[in-house]
Amino acid sequence: MEKIQAVLQDASGFLPQWLIGVGVLVVAVLGALAAHRFLVALAKRAVGPRRSVAIAILDKTYGPTTLAACLAAVAIVTPLAPLNGDLSNALAHSFAVASIALIGWILIRSVDLAAARYLQRYRADIAENFLARKHVTQVRVFKRVTDTLIIIIAVSAALMTFNSVRQYGVSLFASAGAAGIIVGLAARPLLSNLIAGVQIAVTQPIRIEDAVIIENEWGWVEDIASTYVVIRLWDWRRMVVPLSLERPFQNWTRDAASLIGSVNLHVDYSADVPRIRQRLEKTVHESKLWDGSVVNLQVIDANSRTMELRALVSARNAPEAWDLRCEIREKLIAFLRAEMPQALPRDRADLALPSADHSLRPIGARS
Repeated sequence: MEKIQAVLQDASGFLPQWLIGVGVLVVAVLGALAAHRFLVALAKRAVGPRRSVAIAILDKTYGPTTLAACLAAVAIVTPLAPLNGDLSNALAHSFAVASIALIGWILIRSVDLAAARYLQRYRADIAENFLARKHVTQVRVFKRVTDTLIIIIAVSAALMTFNSVRQYGVSLFASAGAAGIIVGLAARPLLSNLIAGVQIAVTQPIRIEDAVIIENEWGWVEDIASTYVVIRLWDWRRMVVPLSLERPFQNWTRDAASLIGSVNLHVDYSADVPRIRQRLEKTVHESKLWDGSVVNLQVIDANSRTMELRALVSARNAPEAWDLRCEIREKLIAFLRAEMPQALPRDRADLALPSADHSLRPIGARS
């Protein structure tokens, strides 16, 4: 250590002290980056590719550990660097801000690792995955709320290291007057959405990958963020709605994924309904989309021209229910057209024939 200081003092004879100090810090940071990369590669090779959990932890913590290595290197070489008072104070302040950022970064990564570790026990790649989607929704919402709070606290702590900002914040909070009311009103939507996110995580009116109808649009819940919900619509569009969800919506997979779909047909009064019902049952049993639960055909309405038939069929989930409805509708129409054409809707008209005492007479004939 003394030898290094002597070398630096000798070099200060022809170089500015601030340049030597900055050079020492730069060399220390570069050395820390190289050493950190080497140690991480060595650790991955020692762990081996089979232990994916350890590899994932190393990848997730690569950024925070890199920053920690740089800060440690700066802390070690700072006493050796010939810095004047202003540079030393600026370096100390930057070191404090970087340390706060490092703590916040470590906390966020810790929350991410804990959430990923917790969700490993649940499988989302199976048909009946309600428990997995429930916990995924809860963990994701709580994780994002926690990340938001950590970021706010870290930024606040970093800003409080500046004297001007600290004094302004103290005076602002001490006043508790009009400025506090304005800030409260401005932050009300954000706070209400955060509270709504916690409420959704607890009560779970919607979960990740729930099939829903919102604003007359059908899709799946793709993501639940801190202040909004992303709905993946059936045509691959994305609908972003506020997290408060103040308007009513339909959740097709609230308790179970299976759904009953309906197919309505208008047929003539001469249609053989029992025969159509037999054809429906045969078609449903031949389909791979039917879950084996519900199949039924009823006459639900009649008007002056036709009677309306409603076929009910069940499927394992919403997409299969839609495809099954389309398949049943197509095959029943083909059946009516090919084997029961008299059952297709038609218009009837009665034409009255002229009576016998009003026979036509030649023009100019006399009675």
